[in-house]
Amino acid sequence: MSAEKVSHQKLLRVFTAIGPYLRSEQSTEQGYFFDCLAVCASAKVAPEKREFWGWWLELSPRGEQRFQFHYRLGYYDGEGRWQERDIPRKHEDEVARTLRDFYDKLASCLDELSLSAGPAPELGDKHLLSPA
Repeated sequence: MSAEKVSHQKLLRVFTAIGPYLRSEQSTEQGYFFDCLAVCASAKVAPEKREFWGWWLELSPRGEQRFQFHYRLGYYDGEGRWQERDIPRKHEDEVARTLRDFYDKLASCLDELSLSAGPAPELGDKHLLSPA
């Protein structure tokens, strides 16, 4: 099955089924936006203003059966905006774990549709989703 034969709506359904990662309002046929609020920075703040450490990932079609992903790590502020920042050492493992867990689920879904994904060139050879 080619990416052209898998409709945008079907991909939205498949990606939504992975879990609470897809931001459908920020996704289009030209790219899909996922994120994860992995670690709360301060639970003392009102829930609607809480800030988190985590990641966001953009998945873009590249050809008929392939997607390209690019992710960043950082801080989700109280205004609902991502900022690329170094993750504090005590939270690095949890943020990395959630990204890997998500990517395993995403890769499995893509594989079921005979699609695949690879890293954007700017991620280089050494990144959190590099094959072991």
